Amino acid sequence: MPPAVPLLLLPPLLLLLAAARPATPPHRPTFTCGGVVSGESGFIGSEGFPGVYPPNSKCTWKITVPEGKVVVLSFRYLDLESDTLCRYDFVDIYSGHANGQRIGRFCGTVKPGALVSSSNKMLVQMTSDANTAGSGFIAKFSAAEPHERGDQYCGGRLQQPSGSFHTPNWPERDYPAGVSCSWHIVAPKNQLIELKFEKFDVERDNYCRYDYVAVFNGGEINDAKRIGKYCGDSPPAPILSEKNELLVQFLSDLSLTADGFIGHYKFRPKKILTTTALPTTTTVPATSTVKPTVALCQQKCKRSGTLESNYCSSNFVITGTVIAAVTRAGSLHATISIINVYKEGNLAIQQAGKNMSAKILVMCKQCPLIRRGLNYIIMGQVEEDGRGKVFPNSFVMSFKTKNSKILNALKNKTCQN
Repeated sequence: MPPAVPLLLLPPLLLLLAAARPATPPHRPTFTCGGVVSGESGFIGSEGFPGVYPPNSKCTWKITVPEGKVVVLSFRYLDLESDTLCRYDFVDIYSGHANGQRIGRFCGTVKPGALVSSSNKMLVQMTSDANTAGSGFIAKFSAAEPHERGDQYCGGRLQQPSGSFHTPNWPERDYPAGVSCSWHIVAPKNQLIELKFEKFDVERDNYCRYDYVAVFNGGEINDAKRIGKYCGDSPPAPILSEKNELLVQFLSDLSLTADGFIGHYKFRPKKILTTTALPTTTTVPATSTVKPTVALCQQKCKRSGTLESNYCSSNFVITGTVIAAVTRAGSLHATISIINVYKEGNLAIQQAGKNMSAKILVMCKQCPLIRRGLNYIIMGQVEEDGRGKVFPNSFVMSFKTKNSKILNALKNKTCQN
């Protein structure tokens, strides 16, 4: 055996390495694409966090806490591609592992409040498209005691011609923390649903991140069909469904609570809608609300007149950004994120926090041509359900900041009938 080398004879670099070996290097968790996690608490994060998450991926985490408890998920960091409807990169949260109710979908950088499952299981799924735009997320899950069953019971299927629904504990005391309720209202095929909130008091937040009510066209929680997301102490404007189904979701986190709400609904027959087109346009048959006539869409796609001359003849005048545009039966169904309202008329405007939006039907999809992501001045007529209607000769033009001055002047104009 060779004699031991005195430490003094070792090169300084080797001495440093020898001294460093016994120490345990700091542990940095490695986040992979999904996984199965369990226990009283822990962390999950997007693949490669805090680096940029990979494109074209779909990662699923199944979380399980001890029996008899519920899962609470709190985002510590969130940075995904931002979009009003979270269509590109997003995180979905479900209560349960299979066929569970979706609690919410999130993107951007605004963190939601604590999310609570209805059982000891939760599923988290992150989806990214071809273009990435952030560091992803990191979230902590933990086990919590469920509230009493009496407090948790809410939601259900409503099929009577009229009725009411309300938050748990209404009106005796505040709604409980950590509840998720969904009311599915279903009318006969040939009827619509009118929904009104009589009293409304839900924890206030500019982005409605913590406690909120969300209303959807149809029977599923689908962001593209979301009519609005509401909180605060002002009741939402009356809502009329597009078809025969509405879904109302109420969510409260584990912090502040409030009085809650009571909502009333009733079924309404579909009315035969006739156009309120400009005098130069012939009356369009009722079927045109779904399928435009050939004659109508053969008109010249050219607006006539000026901002001033069209202002009074239009039912509504708004500026806004096209955030969704879907073609159906030759027409374009668009959702407009409103920049400003100059003439509201009977246009149905939904508000979620500070964000306002309206639904617009462009009768002929190419005329006038509007594109998603661009800003426009839109003038048009209004259907009986509150949806805006735009014809080939309606006044629609690109919106520039310099247009605001003349629009503000027109807002104070008195129109003669």
